[in-house]
Amino acid sequence: METTLKGQVALVTGGTKGIGKAIADKLSAKGAQVIVTARTAPESNTNGHHFIAADLTVPEHTEVITKEILEKYRRIDIIVNNAGANLSPGGGFNTLSDEDWYKDWELNFLSVVRINKALLPIMLEQKSGSIINISTGAAKQPIWEMTMSYSSAKAALNAYSKALASELGSKGIRVNVVSPGVVKTPLMMDFIENIATSSNITVDKAFQVVMDKVGVPLGRMAEPEEIANIVAFLVSSEAKYVTGTNYSVDGGASPTV
Repeated sequence: METTLKGQVALVTGGTKGIGKAIADKLSAKGAQVIVTARTAPESNTNGHHFIAADLTVPEHTEVITKEILEKYRRIDIIVNNAGANLSPGGGFNTLSDEDWYKDWELNFLSVVRINKALLPIMLEQKSGSIINISTGAAKQPIWEMTMSYSSAKAALNAYSKALASELGSKGIRVNVVSPGVVKTPLMMDFIENIATSSNITVDKAFQVVMDKVGVPLGRMAEPEEIANIVAFLVSSEAKYVTGTNYSVDGGASPTV
């Protein structure tokens, strides 16, 4: 397949570890100049990604990212809105405060809206671009005792992505969603360890609890690189007729096709 991204400029938010790092490394290997954001710099940057320190829950930091991209590259071809996390405590509706809801929606939804709004004028001027919003299988299959506020924010992200794809399709800009299932990342391992601690069970038992709740026919977590492979395809010219679509990468966990 002709999937080179040579000459293209890509932004990957939350791109210093886990799924984001795998995506950034994959796009770089395909030839793109990759910009990554995170609150703190990575311990190593062997692939030479351009790092911008930013907390996406702070609206002003979106302006910092946009200004630096414009000044240094004067274009943006790919946006991968990967930054996100399940920030709230488990236990169901009664354990969630207003602050818990705000935190999940600020990081998992509003930060994406702000990044896209800031950078889309550049894509519109270019008459080209590809946006990937990283969602989750839990947006369609929320686990009430684990992901209630997180799932609701990601479900909103799915609806927003479809609307944005419809608006921008005639302008040469494609918008797609990738929805991972259970992925072996530092955040996921922390999540499982927190379940183990709060439930007074072993980490292995907590892992099995999560897998049983989600139901994964392939019987394992995904590797971050397996998510990156789908993203690299979707932003390439091989997928130039694909927009407004949500790709599940969940080992078969989704009960419907």
